[in-house]
Amino acid sequence: MKIKTAVGAALLGLLLGTMAAGATGTSEGARAKEPKTRFAATYGKSLPPVGFIGFCARNPADCKPAGGKALKLAMSPERWNLLFQVNTYVNGKIAPVSDQDLYGEPEYWTYPTDAGDCEDYLLLKKKYLEGLGFPPSALLITVVLDERNEGHAVLTVTTDEGDFILDNRRNDIRRWNDLEYTYLKRQSPRDPRSWLAMAKDKTITNGFVAGGTRR
Repeated sequence: MKIKTAVGAALLGLLLGTMAAGATGTSEGARAKEPKTRFAATYGKSLPPVGFIGFCARNPADCKPAGGKALKLAMSPERWNLLFQVNTYVNGKIAPVSDQDLYGEPEYWTYPTDAGDCEDYLLLKKKYLEGLGFPPSALLITVVLDERNEGHAVLTVTTDEGDFILDNRRNDIRRWNDLEYTYLKRQSPRDPRSWLAMAKDKTITNGFVAGGTRR
């Protein structure tokens, strides 16, 4: 279900009302990284997460290819501010609760209203950002292992300055390799239903994420 233009405009008004000048969540050091490390590598096809398959079955319109050429989003101060504000807004709006506790099953991806786990946070951020004019091909659901080797999901924003991560565990926006995560897989920018491996050893990937409620 695509966010309506009026809702996008209302959200933009809310964000602009709380926007702090220069609050991009990035640093000059992050932007100065070598070009080859700015962008995460992929290594061929991977299985989509089980929860994503269920989400697409319930929301087929939100999993269709948008068409057009996949791109790295050209960034501006206004876009950085919108990313920061959407990330902060959703992180503050949604309480962290596991799918098992909320829905009685380990993997249930959906748009949250007031509570959810890591996948639900990123789905809502993706929806809001698309409503604010960000292209879907630059907003990629990404599955990782965190510092404790536990499954987690984040939203990758592919930009002309590198790949940046929106995470429910932090409000600042960091480059992908500034986080102590092991990247497993993410959506293809050409087709959101297709997934690409981000680890050379594809045996460590599977169809489950789970976890994702630790802040």
